[in-house]
Amino acid sequence: MGNHKKLLQFLRPDPAVATAPVKSSSTTSDDEDDDDYSYTPATPTTSASASTAASPYAASPWTQLPGLVGSGAAEDAATTNKQWTGLLGSLVKEGGGHVYSLAAAGDLLYTGTDSRNVRVWRDRRELGGFRSGSGLVKAIVVAADGRIYTGHQDGKVRVWRRASSEKGDDPTGAVQHRRVGSLPRFRDVLRSSLRPSQYVQTRRRHSGLWMRHFDAVSSLSLDAAAGLIYSASWDRTFKVWRVSDSKCLESVYAHADAVNAVAAVGFDALVLTGSADGTVKVWRRGAKTKAGNNSKKKGRRDDGDTWHTMERVLREGDSAVTAIAVAVEARVVYVGSSDGAVSHWQWRRGAAPGAAPRNGGALRGHKMAVLCLAVAGRVVVSGSADRTINVWRREEGADHARLAVLTGHTGPVKCVAMDEEEVDDAAPRRWVVYSGSLDGSVKVWRVSDSDGGGGLTTSATTTPARYSWKGSWTPYAEAPEPRHMGAA
Repeated sequence: MGNHKKLLQFLRPDPAVATAPVKSSSTTSDDEDDDDYSYTPATPTTSASASTAASPYAASPWTQLPGLVGSGAAEDAATTNKQWTGLLGSLVKEGGGHVYSLAAAGDLLYTGTDSRNVRVWRDRRELGGFRSGSGLVKAIVVAADGRIYTGHQDGKVRVWRRASSEKGDDPTGAVQHRRVGSLPRFRDVLRSSLRPSQYVQTRRRHSGLWMRHFDAVSSLSLDAAAGLIYSASWDRTFKVWRVSDSKCLESVYAHADAVNAVAAVGFDALVLTGSADGTVKVWRRGAKTKAGNNSKKKGRRDDGDTWHTMERVLREGDSAVTAIAVAVEARVVYVGSSDGAVSHWQWRRGAAPGAAPRNGGALRGHKMAVLCLAVAGRVVVSGSADRTINVWRREEGADHARLAVLTGHTGPVKCVAMDEEEVDDAAPRRWVVYSGSLDGSVKVWRVSDSDGGGGLTTSATTTPARYSWKGSWTPYAEAPEPRHMGAA
């Protein structure tokens, strides 16, 4: 994640642009969708007595949240206050459907919906998009080479690439994308379909190719260093794909129920999967030797040079695992679950391979299930079915401070993403947070990782609530040895 400008035009919304509906002129899709879209800017006020005649958005419920500032002198005060936290704007596509996924890449924002559309936003405008033939968009990953991977309800992973535009980088120009393939490749499917050994039995008593998901793709994760992309599915498997040629290298029957999350952690060649069966499993990637080809083992098929073995069961519980996020620099993994908790573990630097991570406890700030997580720097963001977004800051050891509770969505928060905002060197670090909801909107927030970030907390106190556990001298308590270990 680079320290680059990220939709900074949200900081000073242009009412003239915001109130004028604009038609998107460059939607690459199977079906044309010409609905109007709108950008709803946040025009917050510092008091309830502020004038409402200047803006039609003043009556919006989220403009009355504490800590938000308006135009004029208040906006200048926000510029001076480097700890300002609050809502910057809201993107709404009329008739666009529920927002299930999003991804931020440079100055572009991609949003996926249940209407099978992926929309592209920049500078408060929808610049275009692309539409799949079937399957709502449950996951989006953008690679460094510009390819966009989308996971769908129909079990397919589609690959797109941004097409060149005659208008170049003109922010008012159209952004077109074209589909360049899918996972698995059509020729691999055609070749394997002629070989009975390439079929496996599904849970519905049908057979299918081992390299294809036969249920919804719930999560995608890119390991850029290894050149791999991981896909998790409700068919209880995760699959490993090589980015260079889109070849399926391995398919692992990982859990006893739907796999809701997969994350390549970015260190020690580890991959985590979380499932509706309440478990989080840790897998270690290794190189396969000719003598070690065990592709005929139950629940596993492979056709490549990688080999994933289960190292441990990190978590077991009654509540379903819904999301996983990783703070790579700190080697901390966060796991969201349906009981509203965000648990976390830390892997020690220099520890022996296979050493157990240290358990830090759980962050409890939601009343309903945690549906999504995002981590950047020391800041952790969790979105929930209770329609709120909690912002946490990781401190020394296992301590975390809750900086803010962001409210304004009228439906469950299904996806979140973060990127760093470019500020002066002397200013505290600030982040742009994008949240997508089943209410059909994407909200854009600014978050500061300093104390008292704008007052957007559920309590009236100025000191953030702190959460710590164990009370021991070690930052994280040792995790118990797992009861189940071994290869799937």
